Amino acid sequence: MNSTNPSSRSPQAETIDSIRLDKAQIQAHTDELIRRFEADEGIENLIRAHADFMDELLKGAWRRRVSRLNGRPALIAVGGYGRRELHLHADIDLLVLIEERAPNQADQHEAYEQTLGAFFSHLWDIGLKPGHSVRTVSECVQAAHDDQTIMTNLLEARLIDGTPGLLSTLQARLAAERPWSSALFFEAKLAEQRLRYAKYHNTAYKLEPNIKEGPGGLRDIQIIGWIIKHHYNSADLRHLVAYGWLTEAEFAEFIDARNFLWKVRFALHALTGKCEDRLLFDNQEILAERFGYQAKTVNQAVEPFMQRYFRTVMGLERFNEMVLQLFKEVALGNPEEALITPINSGFQAVNQFIEVLHPAVFQERPAALIEIFLLLQQNTALQGIRATTIRLIRQSLPLIDENFRRNPEVCGLFMRILRKSTGITHVLRRMNRYGVLAAYLPEFARVVGRMQYDLFHVYTVDEHTLFVIRNLRRFALNRYRTEHPLCNEVFKLIEKPELLYIAGLMHDIGKGSGGDHSQVGAELAGEFCRRHGLGQRDTELVQWLVRQHLLMSITAQRKDISDPTVIHKFAEVVGDSNHLHHLYLLTVADICATNPTLWNAWKGALLRELFTSTRRAFRSGLEKPPDLDMRIRVNREEARSQLTRLGLSETTLGRVWETVSEDYFLRTQPDDITWHTVAIAATREDELPLVLLRPINQRGSAEIFIYARNVDFLFAHTTAVLDQLGLTVYDAKLITTINGYALNSYHVLENSGEPIKEQRRQIAICAKLRQALLNLDHEPTPVQRREDRLLRHFMVPTEIYFRDVPERSQTLLELIATDRPGLLSKVGLAFRRCQIRVHDARISTVGSRAEDFFLITDRQDRPLNAPEQRRQLHDALIELVGER
Repeated sequence: MNSTNPSSRSPQAETIDSIRLDKAQIQAHTDELIRRFEADEGIENLIRAHADFMDELLKGAWRRRVSRLNGRPALIAVGGYGRRELHLHADIDLLVLIEERAPNQADQHEAYEQTLGAFFSHLWDIGLKPGHSVRTVSECVQAAHDDQTIMTNLLEARLIDGTPGLLSTLQARLAAERPWSSALFFEAKLAEQRLRYAKYHNTAYKLEPNIKEGPGGLRDIQIIGWIIKHHYNSADLRHLVAYGWLTEAEFAEFIDARNFLWKVRFALHALTGKCEDRLLFDNQEILAERFGYQAKTVNQAVEPFMQRYFRTVMGLERFNEMVLQLFKEVALGNPEEALITPINSGFQAVNQFIEVLHPAVFQERPAALIEIFLLLQQNTALQGIRATTIRLIRQSLPLIDENFRRNPEVCGLFMRILRKSTGITHVLRRMNRYGVLAAYLPEFARVVGRMQYDLFHVYTVDEHTLFVIRNLRRFALNRYRTEHPLCNEVFKLIEKPELLYIAGLMHDIGKGSGGDHSQVGAELAGEFCRRHGLGQRDTELVQWLVRQHLLMSITAQRKDISDPTVIHKFAEVVGDSNHLHHLYLLTVADICATNPTLWNAWKGALLRELFTSTRRAFRSGLEKPPDLDMRIRVNREEARSQLTRLGLSETTLGRVWETVSEDYFLRTQPDDITWHTVAIAATREDELPLVLLRPINQRGSAEIFIYARNVDFLFAHTTAVLDQLGLTVYDAKLITTINGYALNSYHVLENSGEPIKEQRRQIAICAKLRQALLNLDHEPTPVQRREDRLLRHFMVPTEIYFRDVPERSQTLLELIATDRPGLLSKVGLAFRRCQIRVHDARISTVGSRAEDFFLITDRQDRPLNAPEQRRQLHDALIELVGER
């Protein structure tokens, strides 16, 4: 029958068969490549085999659909595909070269469009992602003149099929016209790299790095290749050795680093089934196992795998710096016009880059390995270290032994770097990049490239440490004053800033040691200070700072700093204003260097309040406990003075205040008392519940104030609504008057950490809350917001603790859990189901870890003393919040 005759098949059926056949070939080929990868075949073979396979696949599709066109266009591979460096799911970059367009050939142009359209549609249909352009030779040349990225692509053009003469003509014209000189092309690629680095905040050491685009990634290798190709018309990276830019040993290290990144990228594509170049948390655990890192816990496997990755990209950053500098000197500069400036008996500057006078400088005087960085810091006109000297530094690292570290001259040079008023961060970054810092401080070597597998720390430990020192330096500079005005003022009171920098350098150096990193770091800091000739008093201050570097942030975020007793206890630990000044600066620098999203107005205001309250406590003296009665009187009188100026009578004040407990006046600031009193005095009973929102309060957050009959479960419904509105609660102060009214305050920000800016949104929040509080008969609606994808990798086991608070006849509930959407409303729901009243709440979140504290009673305002009461609430919390 005709239906079985191939010649009678429809074009549509043939197309379907062709798509099915090509997809099957791709799948079989992909499976085979993955099998070879898992058998540990060389990665270079695999990515080139993939490019070769794609050549044959495209050639077949091209010949079936395009080769019969008049003029026979050429199919050209460009980009990474043109280099025969093709990963499993990378884009297929293609150029179709066609003959020059003639005005009277409209029919031919239409045929080209239809035929090429069908060809590229087929590629999409079989699962490829072709990036393509269709141009004549003249159009390519013009585009290369206009755009260096197109020039870059054309450097790697390779014929797949079609008329060879078109590509030859294009290459001849590009060689003759040279659209970009070596100097202009180099500067363009350098500018492109600077923009790319800025996109990744000039650091490769973020915990979900991009292995292709990030600093030290594959793109840095490609830039080197493009510059060589453009200048020397050579695609062979071995010319890095031939031209003396890298030694054989460096080239071997360079290729090993490239191949490692290739393997990681290949494994990522195989794992995800797509062109994924980000090392997301979702994939790090599986990749760590595939690369042979197996351990009892996820952290123990992932951290060493990622440390290898970060150390690899650090090396590639260094190679990139060296090669680009050498290219600029050797290929673009004129040696006869080099500007040479003597520095001292060991060093000179060549075109504003410092270099050794002869190769034996470090051998003859090892201390020069530190001195070179001090000279770089002192001479602000210097742009960096000359590439050949960077190589010599790397080769001389074995000279940094225990005798070197204890050499008084060396220690003196290092302290001079820390005591200099400029350039500290830049110098320490270079020392870290070239391996000198890790060699000089072996404990620091342990944290180089070390990630912390959590949502709190987004940088490696060494990168975080250098950011801390950078932040401390910025506090000293007036041009950054607007970022942290109080830090700028406090820094002026620091007599020896180098002590702060040492504390910053040491504060996390104990991580990965297996013990309390603060205690371990304090011991290492003490040894460092003694070795570097610091006196006992300075050494003790540095050790104390390292040991207590978390004290201030924990106190501010987890305790009620409006309580004078909390301030007094904190002040007793701190001891004096000098320790407070140092600790405040180190704390702010540490938080800001941990995670760019971590710092917000709320944290800044809390730390500022704790700082000023503690300084006030020092002035009053710590000899006796705080006078709580005096604090209550002061707050009342300040509020009374403000309210009198606003026109409120003593009769009105008496009516509002007569039912408010002394605890309210102890824990509430005068400005807040004034705000609350005015609102309550102006509100009738039939207008309750009263819901007000103040966009910015003294602590930098929005404050929501609720005045209502204190019916049960106000907390449950309020937190449910706030969660539904996408607000994060940072603090909750819940007070009940003697006659049964609630004075509840919630400090909130948008989930992004930003204030609530739009007035329309402020009004909507109040309206939604009031409506909910008018309908308390039913359980609040569960929050439906989607969980962050990262949370499932950092689930925190739920822990619940109960403690008696006899002085308040209440029970303290401490909840540790995963900070997921709706957590607080789920806690409120558990309170509702167990008939629990909430009298106060302290909300604290660190990464994915929520640490919340609640003062609670039963409905008769009695503490939860019975084991059955506590067990019932424990079980309800586990049911609603989850075990992790």
